[in-house]
Amino acid sequence: MALALRCLRPLPSLLLRSSFAMAQGLPRGCPAPLLEGCRQCVQQMLLSRQLATKKAKGKGQSQAKVNISAALVEDIINLEETSEDMQAVIEALKEDFSRNLNVRTSPGALDHITVVTKDGKFPLNQLGQISQKSPQLMIVNMTNFPESTAAAVKAIRESGMNLNPEVDGTVIRVPVPKVTREHRESLAKLAKQSTNKSKEALRKVRSKSITQVKKFKNKVSEDTIRLLEKQIQQMADEAATEMDKLLAAKTKELLG
Repeated sequence: MALALRCLRPLPSLLLRSSFAMAQGLPRGCPAPLLEGCRQCVQQMLLSRQLATKKAKGKGQSQAKVNISAALVEDIINLEETSEDMQAVIEALKEDFSRNLNVRTSPGALDHITVVTKDGKFPLNQLGQISQKSPQLMIVNMTNFPESTAAAVKAIRESGMNLNPEVDGTVIRVPVPKVTREHRESLAKLAKQSTNKSKEALRKVRSKSITQVKKFKNKVSEDTIRLLEKQIQQMADEAATEMDKLLAAKTKELLG
């Protein structure tokens, strides 16, 4: 009798857990909720609920908003890292706009022009001393690295800043172009090109993340894969929209 009572004692707790599992929509055949909690089943249940909710909300709409909890899918992909990679592309575009695309050319605009030498690639300000002689003329003194003078001239000319440097020994004279309508339009065109390159980098981040998700297609449901792909695409679309806004603002600034 005492043995029977001891065997029956755990039943209320087990029945309670079983009822909770059924109420939450977990698979009936999964024994884990009775023992230790099946993390994969819980994740699947929550993701399925999110997908069903998004479908219901998106009925009659062209595209439903997706917002997956990163913690639920951390074993599949790091969504926070994907977001950071996309944001890094945006920040690089901002830096390019700020440094290289200005109506008024200043010495600082030449600092990070990349010079290709036989010893590698270097920023111009590491090879020469840059100064402004007058509002219409900048000087790059290449005395410390005279052998790189020709490479520096080539880099300045091909920088896309509409500059035509002139060489006088180890001194490079860089006339500052007048702010003409043609010059403004040239800079606006460069801004567009930079944005397109950034969008290409963004697409690479998106493709890399989707490839990572697809590696788990035999381990998780199709709904989970589809939901994650949609989330990543949504993140990429939002980043591309931000780039378009940056381009619109820069174009307005350049064209006046």
